[in-house]
Amino acid sequence: MNVERLLGDKGREVFSVQPHRTLGEAVRTLSEKRIGAVVVLGTDGALVGILSERDIIRALGESGAAALETPVGEVMTARVVTCQSQTSIDALMETMTSGRFRHVPVVEGGLVIGIISIGDVVKHRVAAIEAESRAMRDYIAMA
Repeated sequence: MNVERLLGDKGREVFSVQPHRTLGEAVRTLSEKRIGAVVVLGTDGALVGILSERDIIRALGESGAAALETPVGEVMTARVVTCQSQTSIDALMETMTSGRFRHVPVVEGGLVIGIISIGDVVKHRVAAIEAESRAMRDYIAMA
């Protein structure tokens, strides 16, 4: 199983913000869309960063409510770990676990074509385990 299949199941919608927007604007987007991260895209559509709940908490912890007026570009994580559509789910899980992050943009040809969250990966793993369990029960019942 690879990221392409996961994107096919969950969809490819990606929410983004530009680096000059304020943290407050980004927070509203996260809240309205009920998501935990947005990709930060330059005017040319290139990925320049990712802004997660963790980045926001860090900014609020350092600056208080004033952080909400800070440009996203000053708060975002600029060194973004990405994956490709052909990346295996197991490799992606390892990357997310070792890097201790919960969102990975999927990039093809320099463009963000999706984003995978740890919740997406867990949902996939649970479904796989349940399918395996059903198969084993069916096998045992027929023996």
